[in-house]
Amino acid sequence: MTDQPFWNPKTELMPRSDLRELQLAKLRRVVGWAKDRSPHYRRTLAGVEPEQIRTWSDIDRIPFLTREEWMTSQDAHPPFGELPVTGAENAIRLHTTSGTSGRTPLRALDSRKDWSWAAEMWCYALWGAGVRPHDVGYVAFGYGSFIGFWGLHNGLEKIGALTIPGGAQTTAQRVRQIQDFGATVVASTPTYALRLASEAEELGIDLVNGPVRTVILSGEPAGSIPETKALIERKWGAHAFDTAGMTEVSTIVMFEPSDHPGGCHVIEDHLLEQVIDPDTGREIGYGERGERVCTSFGRSTTPLLRYRTSDLVVKVPHSRASSGRTWDLYEGGIIGRVDDMKLVRGTNVYPGAVEAIVRGFDGIEEFQIRISRQAERDEIELLVETLPTVDDAGWDLLADRLGVELAGAHEGLRFLVRRAAAGALPRFELKARRLTDLRTAV
Repeated sequence: MTDQPFWNPKTELMPRSDLRELQLAKLRRVVGWAKDRSPHYRRTLAGVEPEQIRTWSDIDRIPFLTREEWMTSQDAHPPFGELPVTGAENAIRLHTTSGTSGRTPLRALDSRKDWSWAAEMWCYALWGAGVRPHDVGYVAFGYGSFIGFWGLHNGLEKIGALTIPGGAQTTAQRVRQIQDFGATVVASTPTYALRLASEAEELGIDLVNGPVRTVILSGEPAGSIPETKALIERKWGAHAFDTAGMTEVSTIVMFEPSDHPGGCHVIEDHLLEQVIDPDTGREIGYGERGERVCTSFGRSTTPLLRYRTSDLVVKVPHSRASSGRTWDLYEGGIIGRVDDMKLVRGTNVYPGAVEAIVRGFDGIEEFQIRISRQAERDEIELLVETLPTVDDAGWDLLADRLGVELAGAHEGLRFLVRRAAAGALPRFELKARRLTDLRTAV
């Protein structure tokens, strides 16, 4: 098996017509399961019968589920809300979202079967990135209640790779373990991969000529930003692969194949994904930017039907990749989030677009975007922390070039580019939050 490039060639190479029939059959099954057992779906699917779902257009019979609905249900019926089909007594694992929004995190229950399914989903991505049983995988993750890389850990073990949990340690300790244990695969967020690389440089550890050959990225859209990915690959001397998942579905939903860098295959034998216009809810076609809507076929304890993720994506046909997989792709992975966009003096600003420019410059250690209201005028500021090798003259040139490129990419909008003191900007292990909007209203 180790010589073939697919974890499950039967489904990864399945003809599209057969794949669509498989998805509809699984959808009918999960609709029946959820309606019979979940208080939430018993109510929202009152007029929907599984046998009514025969074609793709019949999917519209199923109402959308939003994060706000889930959280409201959780608040009204603590601690887990009305989505689960059973109570905690029949589950083996509880995980939460990261809680970066400031509200109580979503809580999700999983059974033993669910957790086995989550590991299987990760195996598609890991195997597609070239991970094999002889590898040594290092998981640079804190192992808290946030679901993060828990599933990846189990996926590495399922493949047969030696798996090293890197929790409850400093960044320096993790870097030393990566070196001491001869890790060939490292998993982290894109931001933390860069932080690990910076720490290695300070410690005098040569990552570029070390054993790590694969970096698995997840947790942030930055993994599919070409400039960020290229920077990670230069600092590690390894190939980086983007993935994306979410607590709401318990596992990974897409992965970047080795034959199509910059795009992520949807794992379509286990998920049904639609892309809709965020304003109208209408499904849109290939090549149009829209919001991901996710239905999971494998998570049985907390079913997920037509969940509006707020992730912005552009779906393209499977033919864009050359591997032979028949699963469609999201070009550029997750581009950002519907609520990420900020309006500044009539111009749309996306954090990912700013990062794509910033990461194209050498000498930058960290950055932050701040938006404020000054004397009836919106101002946007880019705070930049540089490497020690950047002197004052180098900074002046860097700041000028950054300002020009940022304005050119944002309809002439002027960014105030300022230098931050060394160590002044926050560092992140999990999801980075590099934009702060200090305005009371837009």
